[in-house]
Amino acid sequence: MRYLRYTCYLLASLLASCSSSSEPDAAADETEVKTPVTVTTVSNAPLKETIDLNAISTYQKKNTVKAGTDGYIQKVFVTLGEHVQAGAPLFTMKTKEARVLGDLMTQDPSLHFNGIITIKAPASGVLLEINHQAGDYVNDGDQLALIAGLNSFVFLVNVPFVLNQYVTIGTKATIILPDSTKIPGTVASKLSTMNTAAQTQQFVIKPQTNAILPENLQAIVRLDKKTKAQTQVLSKAAVLTNETMDAYWVMKLINDTTAVKIPIKTGITTEDAVEILSPNFSPADRILTSGNYGLPDTAYVLVQKQQPE
Repeated sequence: MRYLRYTCYLLASLLASCSSSSEPDAAADETEVKTPVTVTTVSNAPLKETIDLNAISTYQKKNTVKAGTDGYIQKVFVTLGEHVQAGAPLFTMKTKEARVLGDLMTQDPSLHFNGIITIKAPASGVLLEINHQAGDYVNDGDQLALIAGLNSFVFLVNVPFVLNQYVTIGTKATIILPDSTKIPGTVASKLSTMNTAAQTQQFVIKPQTNAILPENLQAIVRLDKKTKAQTQVLSKAAVLTNETMDAYWVMKLINDTTAVKIPIKTGITTEDAVEILSPNFSPADRILTSGNYGLPDTAYVLVQKQQPE
């Protein structure tokens, strides 16, 4: 009898220990993992879709300074890159006949020609090239310098033919320089030939600036493609997509701790915003903007802060 009571006591102790050891596991199962997230809301705002195209700067009008006779360059008055005015002296030349005669020209009072010719700038502009220096012999018609007209400075942009409908004469554009400077511009004209391989057409963009920029400067020309005065807009960070980018969705809070997947249809997309065509969200709806990547269709979350709209 005593042995039976001891056995029952031992079994009861074992059952109690098993029960107590399983309680933490049950409590752990009941604890849900919550992902820290931040949220935002939709807003109604204007949105603009743009096209970015590569462009390069050039001077359309270039004046060539040529020698008017055979002779030797005596003096150069200008330097490369200098801005000159029309009529300003650029070079002096001494004809080869004058050089041969030498001092005889000064000794004979009947000779009124000293053989020195001053070559002047035919137009105002900036000197792109100086082809000869003092002491050089040049022939009649040789190029001495090249002057670019400042008013002829433009950007040339190659536009794929499928986008020609968005680029017409008078269209406003934004020219973005490599240092992020933005300059307004206007489509001034277009060339009448196409690039055979790329099927692009060149358009001339006239910048509206007093800044003097170099030739062959690479830039981005931004053109408006589509504009909406008022539409439903959401932060780009809130919009998720699959690998093939044929399905889009957001994670919306249905209460303070639970987010669910909501499929959406998108419209205009910019650098930091996306147009939401459907569904129509309420201004009070909270949409996840961080911590949303990789979440299941229903997820437990911990809201950290409300981002400004």
